[in-house]
Amino acid sequence: MEQHKYNIIDIARLAQVSTATVSRVLHEKGGYSKETETRVRRVIAECGFQLNKNAQGLRTQKSRNIGVIVPDITNEFFARIIRYLELFFLKHQYSVLICDSHEDIEIEQLHIRNLKEQQVEGIIYISGRNANPIQESAFSIPIVYIDRKPEDVHIFVHSDNRQGGYLAARELIEKQCRSILFLRDQKKASTIRQRRSGYLEALEEAGIAFQESWEIMTKSDYASVFKTVTNLLMQKGCFFDGVFATNDNMALACLHALHAQHIQVPDQVKIVGFDNVSISQFCHPALTTITQNTELMAEAAGDALLKRIHHELDKQEFIIPVSLCVREST
Repeated sequence: MEQHKYNIIDIARLAQVSTATVSRVLHEKGGYSKETETRVRRVIAECGFQLNKNAQGLRTQKSRNIGVIVPDITNEFFARIIRYLELFFLKHQYSVLICDSHEDIEIEQLHIRNLKEQQVEGIIYISGRNANPIQESAFSIPIVYIDRKPEDVHIFVHSDNRQGGYLAARELIEKQCRSILFLRDQKKASTIRQRRSGYLEALEEAGIAFQESWEIMTKSDYASVFKTVTNLLMQKGCFFDGVFATNDNMALACLHALHAQHIQVPDQVKIVGFDNVSISQFCHPALTTITQNTELMAEAAGDALLKRIHHELDKQEFIIPVSLCVREST
């Protein structure tokens, strides 16, 4: 005998509430007591009731899908953000469509076009561009930018990168470093500019005059950083006693390049990275690094996008605190 398939009318009758109340509970709209919510959810669980999202989408013209564009899905920092975004939107009955731009502007544009065609209700966007790739006033889909800030964006969620740069440089200064390299990704992303600003602030505060030769720009992949640091050591020797690298992967490559030239960390050179990805804890010596709260970033971005979808948020910037994690490299 075929099992009875319950609908929203059945749930309302069994829970002794209106269908509107059941709908509000399902979509977490509020306007009901805790006791009513508990009763409705108990009936839903007992009946094994599930919303037909396809039918619902046809009725409401809403896809219940969110697009997420990231520069590099293999980067642990971005992967963590994606994980927490998926968990956040799952609680709110949205599905997440993940798009990897491979740090390529043209691929970003293709993803934007495809997400629009799929009628996503909103986009979480980590852009590789400094100029805003979308004219938001003419774009029908709500957008929240996260981590990197193109020009003239409406909603932006990011870590306190300036404070992170300051904490990193201050840690090196407090450990008696006086010639501190700023080993940076060559991209002109807002994150790099802000970390540089904090680094310079700490130097100035300590009365250390910044030298242009201390700023080392390179591609951020391991091989490029290893080669850059090795060439620097071969040409100029070890003229520095500290390194602040703008991400942990670069810090690790620098660490290995120093070891290859028989320069000891932290005895001769101390290193601070940024992001606190897994590798920073398990390399030797373990890296001192700046921790970004990816869970809080994702939740702030998700909450902002839902408010944007419901026209409850216009323009705002959310700054998420960072912290220093001291390990063996300093």
